[in-house]
Amino acid sequence: MSKKIDKSSLVSKKAKIGSNVEIGPFCIIGDGVEIKKGTKLISNVVVEGNTVIGENCTIYPFTSIGFPPQDLKYKDEKTGLTIGDNNIIREYVSIHRASVGGDGFTTVGDNNFLTAYVHIAHDCKIGNNIVIASATALAGHVHVEDFAYIGGVTAIHQFTRIGTHSMVGGFSGIGQDIPPYTIASGSRAKLYGLNVIGLKRRGFSEETINDLKKAYKILFREKRTLKDALKKIKSELPETETINNLVEFIEKNKRGICR
Repeated sequence: MSKKIDKSSLVSKKAKIGSNVEIGPFCIIGDGVEIKKGTKLISNVVVEGNTVIGENCTIYPFTSIGFPPQDLKYKDEKTGLTIGDNNIIREYVSIHRASVGGDGFTTVGDNNFLTAYVHIAHDCKIGNNIVIASATALAGHVHVEDFAYIGGVTAIHQFTRIGTHSMVGGFSGIGQDIPPYTIASGSRAKLYGLNVIGLKRRGFSEETINDLKKAYKILFREKRTLKDALKKIKSELPETETINNLVEFIEKNKRGICR
């Protein structure tokens, strides 16, 4: 099947449109855009800038992708946006290309579900298999790791990190890093334990979950400094992939850790 472009859409001759791409009514595709095979733009989608959209994505109406960053420092430098494969991007989502304060690219990985009115700002790094619920706004330079779930109407401060397999409740305000494997919620978010149900659904073993429970207790229930807690975890718990990931995440924090 060849690409299918509705007559009402405006597609730049400089854009690269892959095989089996469907571009529905009233879309606008600008110079420098690449849309890879099998992706479907339902209608009223605008894509511009140095933007690459991967394979087999579905993009719903009134979405804007690749527009300049909302950053006063930006002076029309050449920056970009890359979106991976198999993403579902629902109505009124906005994803901006990078500013000049990072590596030059906003990135979205594979197999993500971005629901209505989600905003992803400049220089964000979105991993794989992530769900971001409606009306959630990510400020610039936010990192979201694989398999995170972010509830609706949540605001995430710039440069904040959301750890892998974590869950953020709706109507939350995130101003500090959310550790991997945890649950956080609240207008000034606090931790509410491990994401045990999510970990079980993802096939984590009871042994692994028990190790994480011990680490969580040391970090957040024993009233230790983070430095002291990490030292105890390294000396008392097995050096597994999950424990190492948790320790490394906390050691790299710059904005502080949500507790």
